[in-house]
Amino acid sequence: MPETSNAIADVHRLDSGYSSEARSLLYHAYRHEPVFKFLFESERPGYEHRVRATVRELVKQHFLQDLPAIGLVVNDRLIGIALIAPPQRRLGITESWAWRLRMVLSTGLRCTRRYLEYHAAVAACLPSDSVHVLPLLGIHPEFQGQHFGEQLLAAVHNWCAVDEHSQGVVLDTGNPRYLEFYKRQGYEEIGEVAVGPILEHVFFHANPQVLHSATG
Repeated sequence: MPETSNAIADVHRLDSGYSSEARSLLYHAYRHEPVFKFLFESERPGYEHRVRATVRELVKQHFLQDLPAIGLVVNDRLIGIALIAPPQRRLGITESWAWRLRMVLSTGLRCTRRYLEYHAAVAACLPSDSVHVLPLLGIHPEFQGQHFGEQLLAAVHNWCAVDEHSQGVVLDTGNPRYLEFYKRQGYEEIGEVAVGPILEHVFFHANPQVLHSATG
């Protein structure tokens, strides 16, 4: 375990130059997640390949569309990342036919359909069109439990709050171990989605100006 428990990571706005590091980090962050295990059929041979391919295509499309990403860097190593889909361009990735074709070729038609159905179900829970969505975020497993998750979310909230037209940030998880963590960071649950046997929880964090107007 790296001796970084007291470290404060540097916050970076990431570009496509970080694509390789982002793919590796997110693969390690998501391969054991319950929803990914269901979507990409962990019981069937080739599961890790399908997860790698999915993360690769999502990251590739994200940077291809010049969408924002926030990263945490410790000693020149990317240890945390959040991909951000702004309100106006939230659905662009999965609506791309080129992306869908690459997904079918690399993960199969059934897994691609499962992912699209999951994505649409989460989108249906959004409180409005004026929110930022975090399609993928994670801290590398070697650096978890050291408060980098809190720092990453704080950086995301600060960045999104600059947009005066955004009401806040939405994310989702099917991992029970993260539920209380997100609530401690100021998120409230706004919906639940059944993803096979997994119950995916959708959370919302209001921007500061929204909180102010609600209490002012």
